[in-house]
Amino acid sequence: MVPTPRVQHLPPHLLLGFFGIIVSVVGMKCTKVGEEDPVTKSRIAVAGGVLFILSGLCTLAAVSLYATQVTYEFFRESTVPINARYEFGSALFIGWGAASLTMLGGSLLCCSCPAKERRGQQYYRQSQPSTAREFQSHLQHHPLK
Repeated sequence: MVPTPRVQHLPPHLLLGFFGIIVSVVGMKCTKVGEEDPVTKSRIAVAGGVLFILSGLCTLAAVSLYATQVTYEFFRESTVPINARYEFGSALFIGWGAASLTMLGGSLLCCSCPAKERRGQQYYRQSQPSTAREFQSHLQHHPLK
């Protein structure tokens, strides 16, 4: 079986989605990968969100292009009986839903960029001691005034 030109290359929406996942994981505040600065991590998460939005747009374009082709072939004059022609199937609707959810997730990641007035503040507060011994040690090093 000779692969068609559509199968020979990796679709761009898959590559964008893959790199969006990698960049978003690095930009998550709960991971220790990459920078420790919360502002930098937020910017990395926004870059991952942009990649997800681009992936969703590419998916939407590919699915819509195929739907246009199916519609054109359905209404074209041909010798194929009308009950044997392609119609919209569940795969098209799943593709449109996947593209919409990918763009929604990317836009939510883009909203994680901090506001200008909060950029100088630390997002992580110092953890409180959990036991009495740690509390006593904390009071010895940081006495109350």
